[in-house]
Amino acid sequence: MEELDTPQIITHIENNLNHSLFDCKWIPCSAKFVVVGCLPRGSGTIEIFEITSGEAKKIKEIERPNSFKCATFGASSDIERRLATGDFKGTLEIWDLEKSCQVYITKEHTDIINSIDAMGGSTVNCGAPEIVTGSRDGTVKVWDPRQRGKPVANMQPVKGETKRDCWAVAFGNSFNDAERIVVAGYDNGDLKMFDLRTMSLRWECNLKNGVCSVEFDRKDIPMNKIVATTLEGKFHVFDVRTQNPSKGFAQVLDDATKSGTIWVARHVPQNRDLFLTCAGNGQVSLWKYEYPEQRYRTDAQGVAIGVPGKLKRLQRMVISSQPINALEWNRDHLGLAVATAYDQCIRVLITTKLNLQ
Repeated sequence: MEELDTPQIITHIENNLNHSLFDCKWIPCSAKFVVVGCLPRGSGTIEIFEITSGEAKKIKEIERPNSFKCATFGASSDIERRLATGDFKGTLEIWDLEKSCQVYITKEHTDIINSIDAMGGSTVNCGAPEIVTGSRDGTVKVWDPRQRGKPVANMQPVKGETKRDCWAVAFGNSFNDAERIVVAGYDNGDLKMFDLRTMSLRWECNLKNGVCSVEFDRKDIPMNKIVATTLEGKFHVFDVRTQNPSKGFAQVLDDATKSGTIWVARHVPQNRDLFLTCAGNGQVSLWKYEYPEQRYRTDAQGVAIGVPGKLKRLQRMVISSQPINALEWNRDHLGLAVATAYDQCIRVLITTKLNLQ
């Protein structure tokens, strides 16, 4: 019976686009998704696809001089559905896709924006709409789209510190109007947690490998878990509910899979304990985090210390011949996802039986 309940990962639609793809996002409350990337001539492209009759049909394309690296709808409402993009020249732009025009632009980064995340657009009572960007210039900047030009927060190395390439950023802990956390991962393995309420570095550690992707299991709750993926086929799950002053957060490390770099990890929107990792050999793996009986214990001094849980792999499937560099679950339909890879294909995936996990 257990085998019958095992989720299956199925490639539902596969389209070859013949140019480089870097990120993909579902357009909220629709059967459409957007893909950003780079054309062979070096210009950037935003393409909108609609799923009809089992096919993904391109319905719009916006071309711009600079290649796009990353995108998010997180700071926009489900009615406006405005896309924020980061490009190879360090420009942050917000797009009205209906009119194919730009409604916001700022170029405060001096190099490529590697990663973008946003918060507060469609989530009620969770603070201001904000966008966070991480760049090769070593800075992590937070933007409020309602304020033109300058970032509302700027996390950068102090004078004399080496500037590290920031590869990944994520929002979390945004459960009211005041609290918000940004986590950033860097090319040297540094993982830093910034508290935007106190404007301070709350915690940091080094994962020994460049951090390719980082994500909270939920952005709009008191922070619960973080998954950080790295080079050399490793990923870490941190239980961030209990922070010990000296030991930090409890963590589980998975380094058993010899699948190359883990490019991205994404939690299932309908179940925060399930997540998918995408690897350098084109493999996707579905994982379940199992909590320990007690999530913390007290040490000899009476201070709380976190207890790590366990990871269980539910399924794995090779879906591409090249690394899968981006994936997003659909928040309206359980098990539906879109992914891009370096083989220049977009894929719509269906994962079955997630409701049984």
